[in-house]
Amino acid sequence: MNGKQQTHSTIFLVLTALYITCLLISNIIASKLIQIAGIVLPSAVILFPVTYILADVFTEVYGFKKMRLVIWLGFCANAFMSLIFLVAIALPSPPFFGEQEAYRIVLSNSPRIFLASLAGYWAGEFSNSIILSALKKATKGRLLWTRTIASTIVGEGLDTILFIGIAFWGTMPKASLIQMMLAQYLFKVAYEVAFTPFTYLVVSYIKRKENIDTFDRDVVYNPFRLGE
Repeated sequence: MNGKQQTHSTIFLVLTALYITCLLISNIIASKLIQIAGIVLPSAVILFPVTYILADVFTEVYGFKKMRLVIWLGFCANAFMSLIFLVAIALPSPPFFGEQEAYRIVLSNSPRIFLASLAGYWAGEFSNSIILSALKKATKGRLLWTRTIASTIVGEGLDTILFIGIAFWGTMPKASLIQMMLAQYLFKVAYEVAFTPFTYLVVSYIKRKENIDTFDRDVVYNPFRLGE
């Protein structure tokens, strides 16, 4: 076969499937609100931070270029899922189907929520991956915990500001909006910090299995460039 042939390991494919699954489930359950220690949060906070943990693993083990592909796959999958939900809701249902309104409430997102979700995800995940990869190069692969936490602080910050800002600006008092942003941001960063030992274990295991250690020495951090 002529030309460069790209291959992806079974571990890479399994992680990609898990990453996209967590992303899609998070967006489906986001409309359910939960209360933790008196703080109201969307239920997606119990799962969405896992996508950042997986993004750290991807970038650390496979490098930015492969993580860039995974982010775009997640972006397109999310957009496609939302489109199919809208089509399914719009299609006529038989008279005996009495759950149409409940179905619509759970699965439909307004254009504003949809835009907020995509904008937050795109900016947050790419900033997280770029910072982690650049810091790995700067530290020569040392201090993984500082790199994962630093990248999460920026990535989750952008995601939170964009999502809540676009989705809820003008719908509630500014003080409540800022409180919601801060609560979600601190929860998601604390989530990542708590799982840092687990991230170490997963990264170490995959590196041994894959026998690779990517440094991305010559990578161009362009989110829109999908080729090598």
